[in-house]
Amino acid sequence: MHTAYSPQQITFRRRLPFVLVGLVAFSVVLFLRLISFQLPLDPAVETYLNNLRDAAYSRTLLLADARGNIYDRTGEALAVNRLEYRVGVSPSLIAERRTAAIQLAAILDLGEAEVYNRVNSTRVWELLAPNVSAAVASEVRALGFDGITLESVPRRSYPQGAVAAQVIGFVGGERGYYGVEGYYNSQLAGSVRERRISNIPFDIPYADLEQERGREIVLTIDRDVQFIVESELLNAIDRYGGTGGTIIVMQPRTGDILAMANYPAYDPNQYFDVTNERLLINPAISEQFEPGSIFKVLTMAAALETEAITPDWTYYDSGSFDIGGITIQNWDRRAWGSTDATQALVNSLNVGMATIATEMGPTSFYNMMDRFGIGRLTGVDLEGEQAGQMFVPGSENWSEAQLGTNSFGQGVAVTPLQMITAVSAIANGGLMMQPRIVHQVIDGDQVIPARTANLGRPISAETARIVTDMMVAVVNDGIDGAASIPGYTIAGKTGTAQIPTPIGYEQGTSIATFVGFLPADDPQLVVLIKIDRPADYWGAFVAAPTFRRLAERLVLMLEIPTDEVRLQLASQGGTVNYVGR
Repeated sequence: MHTAYSPQQITFRRRLPFVLVGLVAFSVVLFLRLISFQLPLDPAVETYLNNLRDAAYSRTLLLADARGNIYDRTGEALAVNRLEYRVGVSPSLIAERRTAAIQLAAILDLGEAEVYNRVNSTRVWELLAPNVSAAVASEVRALGFDGITLESVPRRSYPQGAVAAQVIGFVGGERGYYGVEGYYNSQLAGSVRERRISNIPFDIPYADLEQERGREIVLTIDRDVQFIVESELLNAIDRYGGTGGTIIVMQPRTGDILAMANYPAYDPNQYFDVTNERLLINPAISEQFEPGSIFKVLTMAAALETEAITPDWTYYDSGSFDIGGITIQNWDRRAWGSTDATQALVNSLNVGMATIATEMGPTSFYNMMDRFGIGRLTGVDLEGEQAGQMFVPGSENWSEAQLGTNSFGQGVAVTPLQMITAVSAIANGGLMMQPRIVHQVIDGDQVIPARTANLGRPISAETARIVTDMMVAVVNDGIDGAASIPGYTIAGKTGTAQIPTPIGYEQGTSIATFVGFLPADDPQLVVLIKIDRPADYWGAFVAAPTFRRLAERLVLMLEIPTDEVRLQLASQGGTVNYVGR
């Protein structure tokens, strides 16, 4: 006998196996999930859950290694770290909240209502002040309230103030900007690491922020020389009414920069107060100018090196010279008649230099200027160096007239550092050293001397000797001893350059320059003086006397013997140690 099923029962019986299979599958999934809870979590998931759990009780800080200090060549500190403090509060641990708010507001110079709102907050921890001095932190600590936290934070400090500011640069946040701070930022900064900090005051572990340090850097700069140079630059600006200026002192045999001063400057401790961002850059390496007549020593050296002329070469100076559709005249508009090479340099004759450049021809002239590094970076280890500019044959902006004007430093742009580096080749027997600002790097117990490097030999030792003698004649005869100091033979050259604008040259203004070295027969210092827009127009009346006053102080400070003493030492088999060694 067969049982009759209704249509609903038949449908149910057909679907029942599928339901059972579904239930079994779901049970298996649940069972597997239960097992999975016993297995280790994915690291990313575990980290997320831990952070979520601890969010109210701790926070993550990025802690940088203490930044490496910067010293001058004698060990005087130029950039160091000081500690400031971050002040916070855990409101739940403050018993007398109103009293605490009043006293904290007075010490931190904050509004009482603002502090009270934070002290009375329902949050686990509140920040009161992001950075206060050690003295203020000491006052806060002396209050004795439970729940107040003080976290030390390293800050950059410059104990010499504005001295060498544009050479050193500054630190903003965690990064160095400009100068040494910018160029060597990665070495000075060290590494950055994460650290979990408890919001519960009695759980805060002691943190030694000086445990890890970046590398320390010793500069070639001599602080005392730098100070003298800056004071003489400021004196020149006041005396001659200049709007700005630069002085560089360099050792020709090593390329070491003993001083690099600019006006105007700033205090890196207060860099955030600087409204004119141009004050932050270093004009000695970043600002280009037409060098004028100091460039003539390079033209003379190039012509002698290529044998386009000889030391006894002569020409007839008619007072003007036509080239490329323009007429070149001497600075005094005079015709000097029959003139030799030395007198062309002594009297700073534009016609003589243009004649010499024509004798060389454009190929030789510009090849030699390239060998002197004109239009190229020196590679100095400072942030922000510019390459200068010199148009050459074949370029869109070059014309034959520029061969004539470039020969006496017009229509060519250099930086002060480029110019002194080129002249240092003459002082160093023809070998041009790469300028450097870092003497050594200290990495823990390891001292790493900075490498000296040469940029080539643009001229021979013989050419260098001949041009040096000419530059001595310039100082003795051409500017009536304005740059001379008793007991020392000085080699140098003045310059008075016009200031270009998009529509020609500024009228009635100039850049007064002098570049020279001493002692001339055994150079230990090369000095470049540049004064912008002085009231006294000519370099011989502005830059040369500034060099004399500076050199008189430097030879005493650095104990550079007079010519007579050096000759006596030499006759007895003695030698003079190079400055700074």
